[in-house]
Amino acid sequence: MQRTYLAFQHNAKLHTLQTVVTAVRSVAALEEANKGLFKQAKDDDHVVVTEKTIFHPQGGGQPSDVGAIKSSDGMNFDVSMVRMSALNDGEVLHFGRFTNPSSIFKPGDSVTQSIDTEKRNLYSRYHTAGHVLGSAVRHLLEKEVVNFDELKASHFPDSAACEFQGLIEGKWKDTIQKRVDDYISKDMPVEIDWWDENDFKANGLERLIPDRKAMGMTDEEKFRVVKIVGAEVYPCGGTHVDSTELCGKTNVKKISRAKGISRVSYVLP
Repeated sequence: MQRTYLAFQHNAKLHTLQTVVTAVRSVAALEEANKGLFKQAKDDDHVVVTEKTIFHPQGGGQPSDVGAIKSSDGMNFDVSMVRMSALNDGEVLHFGRFTNPSSIFKPGDSVTQSIDTEKRNLYSRYHTAGHVLGSAVRHLLEKEVVNFDELKASHFPDSAACEFQGLIEGKWKDTIQKRVDDYISKDMPVEIDWWDENDFKANGLERLIPDRKAMGMTDEEKFRVVKIVGAEVYPCGGTHVDSTELCGKTNVKKISRAKGISRVSYVLP
């Protein structure tokens, strides 16, 4: 199975895209591993696979894009969830429902994808804000907290938080907020780049080199990185705004601690 070309990783400003359908399957006919990717799906819902996609699949802490896929002859497929296949490496599954169940796409059909731009912008603001928060905490506490490291993050609007190894005391909350405010107000550019292992080493960031085999990447492919100019670089496949100021006011909500892990939550207005 051919990997889906992730158009949004190369141009996040694309809100519509023409592409070609490669597969259509009913949810009932899916393998159990892929059925489990979207438990709200009904058996008469479908999955559409296309050569390219502008839909960001749920993953990397970012929610799935939603929207629609339409054909020139009026067929419409409402996309309610997008996930990477659990079985076919690099294949993107668009879960949803055809407006007319008796009129569905077939492989080879030319279609136009369109995403919900308001939600995409919100998710992009949250994702960039999460990187800003991670940068602020690292710069402030890397040498203050024993065994400090950045772990994972959620950029979902209702549960946005960054997790860190080590115990971050509540007294740091105001200091972190000030540093986040500083990074936002400086309107730092957010840039996308593509690096190999040597680029990470050249920038003193060996700790960030992703696992190429685990990601199903060839030896020739480069890793996508997101640079907040003047702050940090992160390997990242998500969507972002063009500068930190576009995140808007980023409020540090609370710092919680459990089992040696600290969680710093945040919210945007």
